[in-house]
Amino acid sequence: MNKLILSNLVHRPIRSLISIFAIAVEVMLMLLIVGLMFGILNDNKERVAGIGADAMVRPPGSSLIMTMSGAPASIKVAGVLAKLPHVKAVAPVLLQTSTAGSVEAIYGIDLPSWNAMGSPFTYLSGGPFQGPDDIIVDDYFANGAHKKIGDTVSLFNHDFRISGIVAHGKGGRKFLPISTLQQLVGAEGKASIFYVKLDDPNNYQIFHDEVLKVPGMNQYNVESVKEWLNLFTPEALPGFSITVKVVIGIAVCIGFIVILQAMYTAVMERTREIGILKSLGASKAYVVRVILRETLILGVLGIVVGILISYVTQAVLLNRFPTIRMEVGAEHWVWKSATIAIVGAVIGAIYPAFKAAQKDPIDALAYE
Repeated sequence: MNKLILSNLVHRPIRSLISIFAIAVEVMLMLLIVGLMFGILNDNKERVAGIGADAMVRPPGSSLIMTMSGAPASIKVAGVLAKLPHVKAVAPVLLQTSTAGSVEAIYGIDLPSWNAMGSPFTYLSGGPFQGPDDIIVDDYFANGAHKKIGDTVSLFNHDFRISGIVAHGKGGRKFLPISTLQQLVGAEGKASIFYVKLDDPNNYQIFHDEVLKVPGMNQYNVESVKEWLNLFTPEALPGFSITVKVVIGIAVCIGFIVILQAMYTAVMERTREIGILKSLGASKAYVVRVILRETLILGVLGIVVGILISYVTQAVLLNRFPTIRMEVGAEHWVWKSATIAIVGAVIGAIYPAFKAAQKDPIDALAYE
């Protein structure tokens, strides 16, 4: 049977290659798009965790997705929080979305309080802000944009000099003095979020209760960083799960239609061959197994090609666009995509297989 199947595949190389490539595209669609989504999600979580804070305090109405926060609070809240029990340091941060080149959050920070969170910047070159028009960037951005110390970065119609390049994973990719960003966006004396370092993370609940007791702050959102990281999941993000399901649906349709068409055409072309097999005693189950096994071989080859191309594409994209994170193997999606592709291919081959099994040997032998 295996020799017969391989002969069938080699006899129609173009159709076999098209089927393999179609399944590879199906796998690539799932791995690359889902990998990109999970890569961005996990990258944001890692950068928030890298700040080193134990708690976050956000004004009422602010978004869970902090880059979309649009409810700045008075920066004086930092002083109020600093007086509460178990608080070691408070870092006010102004977040502003920039669309220059790509959509990203620019962090306006007070450098001393930011470093007091317990995970200070690691400078790969340069150093801290030397003036109000300085900017600190991470190594991913610097490498992707081919920037070095002293180069200019334009934000909000203003030019900034790169004073330091730091290791990635500390909140944002671009950092400005908070006073400078406040002036640029017309938010003097405002902050979007307050990161808090506690003397002991286990004292978070005490801190939480004390914040809500402060007059005027009972509506503020107080979260531990650990809680926020657990909440920042695909289910919590608007449209994330739906997008994944749509991508899977489109990918399955591609594989199903291509395999259905390829196997149906193969059955029609092999009518006489099927008649000979059945006249020699081949059962209906045997004919079905031939078609399905051929489909499985095409599916496995397509999956292998799709996975290999996906990893190559990931390497190329990360090299070309370092700030765009992608995780092809996130959440076991290599195995998930392989399983989905195989199931879709088999379902697509079922009808042609049973159609072949139902052919009458006499009619098949007389077929021209």
